Amino acid sequence: MTELHYLDAATALRLFRTRELSPVELMEAVIARTEAVNGEINALTETLFEEALPAARQAAAKYARGRDLAPLLGLPVAAKEKHGLKGRTLSQGLVARKDELASEDHPVIDRIRSAGGIVHARTTTPEYSCATVTHSPLWGVTRNPWNLEFSPGGSSGGSGAALAAGLAPLATASDIAGSTRLPASFTGTVGYKAPYGRIPGMAPLSADHYRGDGPMARTVADTALLAGVMAGRHPGDHTSLADSPGLWPPPGLEKHDGVASVAGTAVTGMKIALCIRLGNYPVAPDVEANTHAVAAALRDAGAVVQEIELPWTTTSISRTMFTHFGYLLGPAMEDDTEGSTELLAPYTRRFMADARRAAEENRFVDGIRAETRLQAELAAAMAGFDALICPASAVAALDADGMYLDGIDAGGQELEHYWQGHMTAPFNIANRCPVLAVPSGMADCGIPTGVQIVGHPYDDATVFKVGAAVETVRPWAARRPGVWAMA
Repeated sequence: MTELHYLDAATALRLFRTRELSPVELMEAVIARTEAVNGEINALTETLFEEALPAARQAAAKYARGRDLAPLLGLPVAAKEKHGLKGRTLSQGLVARKDELASEDHPVIDRIRSAGGIVHARTTTPEYSCATVTHSPLWGVTRNPWNLEFSPGGSSGGSGAALAAGLAPLATASDIAGSTRLPASFTGTVGYKAPYGRIPGMAPLSADHYRGDGPMARTVADTALLAGVMAGRHPGDHTSLADSPGLWPPPGLEKHDGVASVAGTAVTGMKIALCIRLGNYPVAPDVEANTHAVAAALRDAGAVVQEIELPWTTTSISRTMFTHFGYLLGPAMEDDTEGSTELLAPYTRRFMADARRAAEENRFVDGIRAETRLQAELAAAMAGFDALICPASAVAALDADGMYLDGIDAGGQELEHYWQGHMTAPFNIANRCPVLAVPSGMADCGIPTGVQIVGHPYDDATVFKVGAAVETVRPWAARRPGVWAMA
């Protein structure tokens, strides 16, 4: 309890119920931590402490009465700025929209508030969440708490940095090409990309089958907790699915007094595919070594882990992805920024140009054919396996201030687009597959690395089961960024 701001959500809920801890005490600890360290990492766009403290007192009163104990009651939750809060700014990092206000709560915010969670802070993103680093002309540079020279990734970089620094036990994220899993990987946290439709989104881009909103946390159990709250059909998103059995608590986790705890490895006899390069991604040696270490730990826990290959290339995946963006997200961004493009960050203008060029060079049907081919190749590779594990990023780190407009050097190999240094996008193309990102170890540069656990379409339970096993055999949650060791 000496680091109350790092308390996990499941433990906090148990202590709230036994009244050994008050939601007010936890909120005050998180606020104090934020005031002490956020100035250096710049993870937040705004704080809502004046609202959060009275909400924490109300939660404490409910625990005292022992009634109306909702699943997240009294827990601080940091919300990604793009997840609108009614009456609060909804800029998505754009200078031209810095004064625009949300007219309603985003569906995931609605779910969190209905479950008793307290949104006490909002987290930074790049403009339009269209970069894998987190900086913008509006909010400046967000830095990785493990090493301030590096980025926490993007686009949910503010959420990842906030979790790693102890500014919240839970956070919201979104993912259209890795925007949840990359920050989780770079910050030593856990991020979940749910299968399309599992978690409701906001129209009109909720119709984009590449994207999705989801949870981040410091543990698998906490991520499952928030995923369970977010999931299910919502009137604001008619593409959202009804609640599915087994999502909460997932196998591999046990539920006690309404909260989850790891029940053991529970992977004995499971067959897991290991794919280090997903084709020809130039994976950094330290990332590869940490991924092999996760595979070895799963073998020791009783799983059968077999290395496989996939016939993908970074070029074909990038072409497929940007063809999709060229017919949907790119035009939406161009419509939205008409008359103010001179205010945009260079990476945003580059994204729109790449999407436009891809649409000029490829028909929509060409993109659909490429998507279905990739999905068929993944299905064939995963046949006979319960799940697949692979790195989240081929490169171990991104510079905090980097633009990467000219591509990226990946272990001496020049990649045309810096997104080709990440290994997340294939599973947005195949976005009915659930993917959980968990820490795998430390990179040589002093920040964490992560692996992705990929499940068969809509098999959410298995990825949490494997994630719980990884967390058990390779404990991580007690590790803290060295930058803040004495804070």
